[in-house]
Amino acid sequence: MKKPAFRKKSAPEAVEAEYAAAEPAEAAAPVAGPAGRSGGSRTTQSLLAAAAVLAVVFGIAEARPPAAPATGDQGAAATTAQVERTAAVCPQPLQGLTGSTSLTAYTPPGTGGATGGAGWLSDAVAPATPPTAAPSASATPTPTAPATPAPTGSAAPAAPDKGGAPADARLTLTKPGTPATAPAANGDTAPGAGATATGALAPGFTVTQTTVVTEQRGLGLSGLTCTPAGTSFWFAGASTAGDRVDYLSLVNTESSAAVVDIKLYGDKGLIDNDAANGITVAPGSSQSVLLSTLTKGAVTDLAVHVVARSGRVGAALHAADGNKGADWVPASIEPAPTQVLPGLPADTSSARLVVWAPPEDDADLKIQLSGKNGWFTPAGNESIHVKAGMVAAVDLGKVTRDEVAGLRLSPSDDKHATAIVAGLRVDRAGPNGKTDAAWLTGSAPVGARATVADNRAGASTLFLTSTGDAASVRVTASAGAGGGTPVSKDVQVPAGGTVSLPAPEPGGLNGSFALTVETVSGGPVVAARMLAIPTKDVPMFTVQALRDDHSSVKVPQAAQDPGVVQR
Repeated sequence: MKKPAFRKKSAPEAVEAEYAAAEPAEAAAPVAGPAGRSGGSRTTQSLLAAAAVLAVVFGIAEARPPAAPATGDQGAAATTAQVERTAAVCPQPLQGLTGSTSLTAYTPPGTGGATGGAGWLSDAVAPATPPTAAPSASATPTPTAPATPAPTGSAAPAAPDKGGAPADARLTLTKPGTPATAPAANGDTAPGAGATATGALAPGFTVTQTTVVTEQRGLGLSGLTCTPAGTSFWFAGASTAGDRVDYLSLVNTESSAAVVDIKLYGDKGLIDNDAANGITVAPGSSQSVLLSTLTKGAVTDLAVHVVARSGRVGAALHAADGNKGADWVPASIEPAPTQVLPGLPADTSSARLVVWAPPEDDADLKIQLSGKNGWFTPAGNESIHVKAGMVAAVDLGKVTRDEVAGLRLSPSDDKHATAIVAGLRVDRAGPNGKTDAAWLTGSAPVGARATVADNRAGASTLFLTSTGDAASVRVTASAGAGGGTPVSKDVQVPAGGTVSLPAPEPGGLNGSFALTVETVSGGPVVAARMLAIPTKDVPMFTVQALRDDHSSVKVPQAAQDPGVVQR
């Protein structure tokens, strides 16, 4: 008997899960009366046929009785299954005379029974508007209902090869436990990319995009973890003041067009601009949108909400502050009353906190840091008040005082909890005064397991912050892309404390490697990885939070029920 098919998706941050359970039994053919038999009404014949059908159905049910359901409060308990498909979207790479972008994909070794599958990354078609380290105003979307740009290529991938990856894939991942790396597309019209993994390569599949720019404008190290396509993205810490050049990259790897609205909030509330609404992103295309063309003047601190009113997109925000630094501003978790931002380096030279409150209510928040011994309140920066629907910002200076830290915002009054979005700009300065910048954002715990790819020898540092009880985590360094032996290390994190450690490195390392953090015991832990690559006397760095990879999903138990024919 065939089994019913079920499909379930995992949590929005992560992955798509596709799995099969049973397909309904094929309907039995009606049983005809004996050939040539005369007499009997049509009604009687119909009743006899119906009785025969029921006899067949119940006969099958009797011959193949359903398995006894698991016991539980609801009579049948859900089981856990590994995801079988994971997808992510990478933004248009920053390219230029002195810019270079690399892409690294990785799947940690699995513990489930999944086999086969493939992992790959392919370019989308050429973007409708070219992104660069400093986009020009030509990247502006047209007002109200802009015409859909004509893609210069097909959104459909080339025919797959025998391993399941498209023949024109830029990068192919062949097995769990070993990362694969490749350069991004070159040129001013380099498109965004879509990454997919199936089968044994799906659970925990992740892709990291890293760019080094050495020219004065846009100088810095920019990195991000590619995210799944979605319908809502929050960013805090953007700006259109001074030398800032911030832009949104919108990439549509789906087969249908997406219509996107960009909502910008400043210190006076929502910034109205018809050009920010109804932006059409064609299937398989990319667009970059320069924020300064949407704000009608300079705005020092911005929160950005990208909403897809139809379809799905990948959205990423890049910020460049002249020669002071550049990086991707990571997307925040959804608005929540408490936000934890991990990853403040000990040598932070300055930090600026940006917070948005919803139009429904003001937010009064406590500012706390997690040091080596637990949570404490920084002197002179104990709290922040954010008016409803507006953005507030505060300079925290050298807030870490030579200790690594995480930052937490929580309601001053537990009875007055307002969901917020928060971002933190962090600057590091070298001995010659040259700087680079990175942006942190509200993050979720690593959960069972989280991974970040593209780590370099001697260049990666982990920040682990326990948001509750003391915890124990296991950190594993994978083999290198070109070889090496994985190593693991257990780390104890005190309650409310932050621990930093140089990333363990695989033995005989050759090439970049991945870091996986697993919660072994204790309370929740948030984590971030800093990649530091000093270049031309500039302390270049980038920070990425590690989030639960949602490599497994709850599967509802299905049981055959012949009683449905009586309902």
